[in-house]
Amino acid sequence: MVIERVLGGTTQCVRPDQALRGLAACTMPASPEAVPALRRFSRTVVRRWLLADHAEEALAVIVTELVTNTVLHSGSQWVSLSIEVRGDTLTVEVLDGGSWKERAAPRREPLDDRAVCGRGLRLVDAYATRTVVRRVEAGTAVTAVVALRSAQEPPGAADAPPPVPWPRHFGLDALL
Repeated sequence: MVIERVLGGTTQCVRPDQALRGLAACTMPASPEAVPALRRFSRTVVRRWLLADHAEEALAVIVTELVTNTVLHSGSQWVSLSIEVRGDTLTVEVLDGGSWKERAAPRREPLDDRAVCGRGLRLVDAYATRTVVRRVEAGTAVTAVVALRSAQEPPGAADAPPPVPWPRHFGLDALL
């Protein structure tokens, strides 16, 4: 585990080469700076694991939307991101320590085209084959599963090779 002082708080990251193969995680303060930092972290993970370009795009959008939701709506002091590859699936989970807030007014369907917010989970659903939002003891956890191969690819075509070793002195500064 690498512990760095970043963004005024403690950031903890598990480097993919030191973790279980196909698992990476990062926890940091839930601030606006967490959104681009965790997006860059996720892109770096996908590149290190040599996953397909569509996985990088999907993960970047999913992480951006879910971390933004945490920062804007949860009231949490921290946000945790975990990324795991098993077989032909990539699973991303964003966990926070916040509480669910009641809406001032019910959401209107269909969404107003002029509305600034309200499309985050729909974007996540567009990239994920499965999305689950649940309350947990710590706060809220959102899990999204992304297929690493299309229906046209033969089984095993998207299997990730062993991760490329990270620099010895890896820190989030390398991603920012």
